[in-house]
Amino acid sequence: GGGGSRGGPPQGKFGNPGERLRKKHWNMDELPKFEKNFYQEHPDVTRRPPQEVENYLRSKEVTVKGRDCPKPMMKFHEANFPNYVMDVIVKQGWAEPTPIQAQGWPLALSGKDMVGIAQTGSGKTLAYLLPAIVHIQHQPFLEHGDGPICLVLAPTRELAQQVQQVAAEYGRASRLKSVCVYGGAPKGPQIRDLERGVEICIATPGRLIDFLEAGKTNLRRCTYLVLDEADRMLDMGFEPQIRKIVDQIRPDRQTLMWSATWPKEVRQLAEDFLKQYVQINVGALQLSANHNILQIVDVLTHSSSIMSEKENKTIIFTETKRRCDELTRRMRRDGWPAMGIHGDKSQQERDWVLNEFKYGKAPILIATDVASRGLDVEDVKFVINYDYPNSSEDYIHRIGRTARSQKTGTAYTFFTPNNMKQASDLIAVLREANQAINPKLLQMAEARGGNSYGG
Repeated sequence: GGGGSRGGPPQGKFGNPGERLRKKHWNMDELPKFEKNFYQEHPDVTRRPPQEVENYLRSKEVTVKGRDCPKPMMKFHEANFPNYVMDVIVKQGWAEPTPIQAQGWPLALSGKDMVGIAQTGSGKTLAYLLPAIVHIQHQPFLEHGDGPICLVLAPTRELAQQVQQVAAEYGRASRLKSVCVYGGAPKGPQIRDLERGVEICIATPGRLIDFLEAGKTNLRRCTYLVLDEADRMLDMGFEPQIRKIVDQIRPDRQTLMWSATWPKEVRQLAEDFLKQYVQINVGALQLSANHNILQIVDVLTHSSSIMSEKENKTIIFTETKRRCDELTRRMRRDGWPAMGIHGDKSQQERDWVLNEFKYGKAPILIATDVASRGLDVEDVKFVINYDYPNSSEDYIHRIGRTARSQKTGTAYTFFTPNNMKQASDLIAVLREANQAINPKLLQMAEARGGNSYGG
C-alpha cells in the first residue's frame, strides 16, 4: 500500500484503488427490467432519400461502422426531444445539430452502444446528455438509497464541471438532479448531494471509487454509462479504476464511449465494455490538425522572438515537471508574467493558476501534458512546444488549445535531433494542414532513412 505514486493518480489508502470493491456477479433474471429504446424515427427522416443522407454524411466527414445504424437527423425537431429540452436549444440559438449530434442522437435514443470519435468542441456533450435525459424520464423514480441512473466518467475536474453545467441547464426544467464528483475538493457536500439522490452523476474515477468503497453511493440503478475522453482517462492511468467501476454496473446497461483518438488501448476498452456497438467518426479518420492554426517548426533555435506580443495568451508545453518549474523560474526572473502548472501541484493551486490565465492576469502558462488535459480557455493565441511531445496525436492535442471556435492561432515547435524519429510523422501532419515545412525538418527525416515510417 502506501501514499500516492508521483506518476499516475494517487493510490487509495488500501494500496490499489477499488481494492475493497468486489466484482459483482449478476443474475439477469432477478434484475428489474428496464427500457432503453425510445427512438421513433421522425417522418421527415424516414422520407429523406438515401442520396441526400449520403451527401450530408460525406460533406460533414461522418463515417459510420457497425450494423443497423439509424439515419441521421438534420434538424432539431426530428429528435422528438421533450419540449423543455427544445426550449433550451432554441434559447441557446443553435441553428442545427452538429454532425456528431445528428448521427449520435438516433443511435443513443435507440438504446444502442456506441463509440464517438470526435474532437473537443464537436458538440459531443449534448450528443450523450440529451438522450440521457430521455432515458432517465422513462425509468422508475429514484427511491431512497438509490444511486444515479446515468453515470458520466471524465478524466479531469475541469471537464466534469463543464459537463455538469450543461446537465444543469437542460435538467432544470425536468427537475433532474445532477452531481459532480471529483478529487481535490471537500467530500462532504458531494456526499450530501449523492445521498439526497441524483439521477445524473458526473465523476472522475478516483473520487467515485472512494465513495463506492465507503458505501456513499452505489451503481445498482445505473443503466446509462458514458465514458468521456476515454483516451485521456487511459493516458492518465485511470484504466484500473474504470474497470472496477464498470464491474459494479449491470451488463445490459447502455454504454456510450467518447474519444478524440482511437489507439489500440481505447479499442480494447470498447471491446470489453460495449456490445455490438456502432462507431461514429467525425472528421478525418486520421487525426489531423485544425487548419486555422499556423504551425511553425523551428529546428533548434531560441525562444526569444515569440514573446514580443505581450497581450497574447500563450501556453508553453514542457515534457517534465522539472523543466516546467525551471522555465517558469527563468521567465519570471526575466520579467515575464508566467505561471506553471503540473501534476504535482495541488488542485487548489492548479485552479488558481488556470483562473489567472483564463482572465489574462498571467497571460503565459507553462504546463505539462497531464496538467493541460481538458484545459478549455478561449483566445489562446500561441502554443509553444518547448519539448516535442511523444506522439503526433499529443502534438495535435496540444496545438488544438489555440484557434478555438473558428479563431486563428499560431503554434511554435522546437524540434531537436532527439526527436528525430518523430520527424516524418510531424511532416505528415503539416502537409495535411497545408503548412510550410522547415527544410531542416525534411533533412532530418531523410537522414533517418528517407521513407516515412509509420507509428
